Amino acid sequence: MGESRRGPLKSAVPSNVVSLVRRCSRTACGRPAVATLTYVYADSTAVLGPLATYAEPHCYDLCAEHSERLTAPRGWEVVRLLDASAPARPSGDDLEALANAVREAARPQERAADLGGGRGADPMEVARRGHLRVLRSPDN
Repeated sequence: MGESRRGPLKSAVPSNVVSLVRRCSRTACGRPAVATLTYVYADSTAVLGPLATYAEPHCYDLCAEHSERLTAPRGWEVVRLLDASAPARPSGDDLEALANAVREAARPQERAADLGGGRGADPMEVARRGHLRVLRSPDN
């Protein structure tokens, strides 16, 4: 299949020259692309979204720096689509909820130490590992 009458087919471009990483389309920028820019001329809109699966001829791949600094011509709108697969940065509410969960996990251990034992504090409690408790079945 990969042979001709003259012998095995060889690639016209050496494999060490071709990169699997797509690069930023901006002139003189060699950073890896993270976003794709598309223009919708009928709506005077520039759409910046996650890196497209395939390089398209009328789309521009941009690195992180160039995608953050993107501006559109006067009268045009820039629409930035969020990448759902990218990890979201934690908000203040997320960090506060995490801190509250850690505080709550620490409280039962403090109460058990104050009561002088832990197992005797709750008659339904059979065992404890960290903030988790094993309870006796209500049938027993």
